[in-house]
Amino acid sequence: MSIHTEVKKITTNTLQKMKAAGEKISMITAYDYSFAKIFDAAGIDIILVGDSASNVMAGHETTLPITLDQMIYHAASVVRGIDRCFVVVDLPFGSYQGNSKEALHSAIRIMKETGGHSIKLEGGQEVVESIKRIVDTGIPVMGHLGLTPQSIYKFGTYAVRAKEEAEAEKLKKDALLLQEAGCFGIVLEKIPATLAGEVSRSLSIPTIGIGAGGACDGQVLVMHDMLGINVEFKPRFLRQYLNMYEQVTGAVQQYVKDVKSNDFPNESEQY
Repeated sequence: MSIHTEVKKITTNTLQKMKAAGEKISMITAYDYSFAKIFDAAGIDIILVGDSASNVMAGHETTLPITLDQMIYHAASVVRGIDRCFVVVDLPFGSYQGNSKEALHSAIRIMKETGGHSIKLEGGQEVVESIKRIVDTGIPVMGHLGLTPQSIYKFGTYAVRAKEEAEAEKLKKDALLLQEAGCFGIVLEKIPATLAGEVSRSLSIPTIGIGAGGACDGQVLVMHDMLGINVEFKPRFLRQYLNMYEQVTGAVQQYVKDVKSNDFPNESEQY
C-alpha cells in the first residue's frame, strides 16, 4: 500500500515520507471550488493555487498583474473544495520581493484568510531571508527555481534555464540554501533533466518538476494545459490528457442548436 493511500490528509510530513520511500508526488493547479473538489476526489497529492491564475483565469499575458487579494480569493475558493490534499498558494509578484517583513505579512494573510496549508515563492539566495522569517512563524514554504515566471521581463524569454554552467551552479547552491532556510519542497521549472536529477538527489526535501524530467520527486502541470482547455500552449513537457476545448465547444454548439430548433426543453424537461 502506498503512503498516498494510507493517510487521511496529506501534510508536509507525508510529502517527506514519499520522497524517502521513492513514491512520486502528483501536483496540479486549481483556482476554484468546483475543480478543486474534482481533483481532490481524484486523489491528487497537492493542489497549487498558482499565480498562473493571472494568465488562465484573468487573461493577462504574464503572472505579474495578479494581486494578493485576488490570490486570496482563488485560494479560499479552492480550500472550500478539498478534503484531503495539501494546498500550496503562490505569493504574487510584489508581495514579498525585497522586504522580508512584507513577505511575512503577505504569507500570514494567505494562511489566515484562505485556510491554505503553505505558500510558495520564487527565487534563491535573494529570498532566503524572507523564507527564514516565514518558516520561523510556523508557515510551510515551498521554493521555486529555474524558470521563475515572475522574472520574465528580466529573462526576456520562457526558454529553458540553467543550460550554462554558471547558472546551473547557482541553481544547485540556491536549492541547498532553500533547504537550509527551511523549505519543505522546491518546484524546478524548465531546466535540463540531468541537472534536475542531480539537484533532487542532493536534497532531503522533495522536488516537483515542470519541464524538468522524470528524476524529480514529483510533477506539476497547469490544469488548463493538461485538460486541453487552453489549446494554444503546447510545450514539449506538456502531456495533454483531455481535449476539453473540443468537447465543450461541441456541447455548447449542440445546446445552441437544440434551443434554436425548439428541441430543448422537451416535454419531460418542463413542469
